[in-house]
This record gives sequence, C-alpha cells and structure tokens, in this order.
Amino acid sequence: MSSGKGGGGGGKGGGGKKKEVKKETKLGMAYKKDDNFGEWYSEVVVNSEMIEYYDISGCYILRPWAMEIWELLKEFFDAEIKKLKLKPYYFPLFVTENVLQKEKDHIEGFAPEVAWVTKSGKSDLEAPIAIRPTSETVMYPYFSKWIRSHRDLPLRCNQWCNVVRWEFSNPTPFIRSREFLWQEGHTAFATKEEADEEVLQILELYRRIYEEFLAVPVSKGRKSEMEKFAGGLYTTSVEAFIPNTGRGVQGATSHCLGQNFAKMFDITFENDKGSRSMVWQNSWAYTTRSIGVMVMTHGDDKGLVLPPRVAPLQVIVIPVPYKDVDTTAIVNECKKTVETLEKAGIRADLDTRENYSPGWKYSHWEMKGVPLRIEIGPKDMANNQKNLFETAKQKRDACLKVVNTWDEFIVALNDKKLILAPWCDEEEVEKDVKARTKGDLGAAKTLCTPFEQPDLPEGTTCFASGKPAKKWSFWGRSY
Repeated sequence: MSSGKGGGGGGKGGGGKKKEVKKETKLGMAYKKDDNFGEWYSEVVVNSEMIEYYDISGCYILRPWAMEIWELLKEFFDAEIKKLKLKPYYFPLFVTENVLQKEKDHIEGFAPEVAWVTKSGKSDLEAPIAIRPTSETVMYPYFSKWIRSHRDLPLRCNQWCNVVRWEFSNPTPFIRSREFLWQEGHTAFATKEEADEEVLQILELYRRIYEEFLAVPVSKGRKSEMEKFAGGLYTTSVEAFIPNTGRGVQGATSHCLGQNFAKMFDITFENDKGSRSMVWQNSWAYTTRSIGVMVMTHGDDKGLVLPPRVAPLQVIVIPVPYKDVDTTAIVNECKKTVETLEKAGIRADLDTRENYSPGWKYSHWEMKGVPLRIEIGPKDMANNQKNLFETAKQKRDACLKVVNTWDEFIVALNDKKLILAPWCDEEEVEKDVKARTKGDLGAAKTLCTPFEQPDLPEGTTCFASGKPAKKWSFWGRSY
C-alpha cells in the first residue's frame, strides 16, 4: 500500500481588482503554494476537479468532487439541527422591492450586492424584483402570519439553497463567489434566553464542521458592532486564519436578531397572560466557502489534501500489472479489496483504466487528495485526521501575535499575523484603525472578540487609542 497526502497550511493572496483567469486542466502543478498562493489555489481547485470556470465572472460549476464534500457536511449538520426540532422549508428565490426595503438597516447592509430582475423577455417588469442575498425579508412576512400564540413558538425552520451577492472586486472559487450554496436557519422564540442559547448551540455545530470534519482550527467569538449582521442585535462567528496570506476568514455566523425584525414585520404572539409580545429571532448560516477554507489550509504542492471524514473517496485501489503476471487475478484481488472496504463503511473505488499508467494514476488521485492509495502489489500507510488538524493548528498558532501598542500592531500586520490586541471596544476607534491601515492589501479590521478571553490586567490600554481597554480582540486583514 502507498499513501495519498499529508497535512499543510496556507492562504490566498489578497489585493486589488484582478481579472479572473480561467485555468486549463492538466496533470501536475505549475505553481507552488509558498511562491504564488493565488495561482496555486486556482490551479488546485480546477486540477482536482472540484470546480470548472464558467463564462460569468464569479460564478463556478461545482463538480461532483466538491458537491460530494458539501453533501457529507450537509448530512452531519442536517441530522444535528433536526435533533433541535428544526423543520425543512423552501422559500422563493425572489423578493419584491417594497418588502426588501422594509428593514432599512438590513437592506443598506446588502444594497451593493443585491442583483435585480428588471425584464421579462423584452418587456420591462412593472417593478424590479430582487434575487435573495439572504432570506430574512423573504420569510418574515410569513412568520407574522404563522405565529399567533405562544403555542406556535418556537418556530424553527431551515432551508438549503443558493443565494446571489453580486458586488465584489476579486472573485475566488468558494471563498468569494456571486452565487453560492448554503443553509440558512431562521428561528423565533418567546424569550431572549431561548434565542441566546440557540445562538451558541449552532455556533458549536459550526466549530465541529470546521474542526472535526474539515480539520481546520477556528476561534469562536463575537463580532464588533461595526462588523455584526446588518439589522441584528449581535453576531457570533467561527473565524479561520490562512497563514500564507495573513488573512482571516469568517467561517460561519450565528446571529441573534433581537426584536428588530419582529417590530418591522409585526411578528407578535399572545403570551400565556393574554397580552401580546414580540418574538425574539435568530438567523444563522454556513456556506460552500467552508470547502475553500479546507483547500487553503491543507493543500500542498502536489494538489488537494482531504481530511478522511469529508473525502468523497477515502481509498483508491490501483492494480499494478507486472510482466508475466495474470492481470485478471490482480484486478479480481483489487475488486475483493474494494468490496471489503465498502462493507466496513469506507468509501472506496477501483481505478482499472487501461489507457493510463499506474504512475499517472498515482499523481491523478494524489492531486484529488484521496487520503489512502492501495496498490496491489503492496506496501503500508495510514493517514490520520487528527494529525492534519494538529498540523494546521500549529501553523495557525505560529501566526498569532499578541500586541499592546500601535507600532507593534503595524509590524505584526505587515508580517501577516493573526493579531490579538487589547481594545477599548469603541466603533470610532475601529473605523480609525480601518482608515489608517487602508492600502493595496486591504484594511485591517476586527475579526471577532474570542469567548475565551486572556487576563486583562488593570490599567491595560487600547493599542489604538490609549483609552482603557475593555477586552482582547482578534484583528487582521480578511477575505
């Protein structure tokens, strides 16, 4: 037996506007991860047959190698949220302008990204119709209709669907695309305590997706007021970090919306005392971006590296014919091996293509990141998910820099570090940091305030303002 792939860590180069270049599939990698991360990443996702470029910039064809990973994540997450009594729904893709405009802060947050349908054939529509960038305004008029009494609560729904967010400058497969797949959960409760509890339950499921399935280390925390979900009360997230580029990636978000949408859409219920109250709401989502974060974290100079739990194929069996040996017997032995593996619940397949040499097949399946290759004839190997995670965590942790002053912050930012700094938690200071660090690589911002807070000695001052610090927060550039 021989091995498939090992672990790794890495990231994507940021920058200004860049024309999207479509990649031609070929065997072998032309770019190295440490030399040209952006080109390397584009090459990996195409050559591993995860995506194909489409003729509309920022839109991608997801091939089976990507969709099967998405389905494995979906299988886990769907089962977990059903334990929480979530029900499946599907709401329409379109939303009218007057409904979308109803929640002012919310739509302002999404306005640049909303795509509009303005024609049917050659005729102008009477009023333009938006394509959902997210579904709060699509769903909540109906929550108002369905929720009448405290007996109708909690209302907990989830849909697996696509959304469209059009406006951005640097499309990157999985990470920043104009159309992407996600799940979006939307829930309504009688009390804030119930809503708060669910926010953290879901955030923990997102942590498990990244750490237990994708072997990507993440930090759980709360977004600043400036970075929270538009129109919500507060936002929590899991944040990943790509060492090669020094950029954070928001992996998934779980929002408490408070009562803002309930007020706008008149979502009220008669409580057990006979008076009317507004509901407390949450929304939460993770997307196919998770696949891109996994690729960036583990991929190496030979191509994709897949953690075993999400590998569409966990084992590939390759017959190696020898001179004067009965090829039929070797192939039969390979088939038996695949059957044994499948009976044990392992995703396995056999590559019997006669027009490719064994060496070509080794490179092909290595590029696709299959964790284990069995050649018949023999040698031994094992690939361990825990090792992948630990390697990624060590590389992420090596990028962590604790700073206390502005000068230290700038040095760490230019060194592509994940920065932990004491902060006064004032929005004006956060805006000032963004303004002072704006440049070709993008401005620095808060990534999240981690729930696990280091000690904050009395008298500690904010790194940016010199005012008394209130908390430690992660800062850096992000995707």
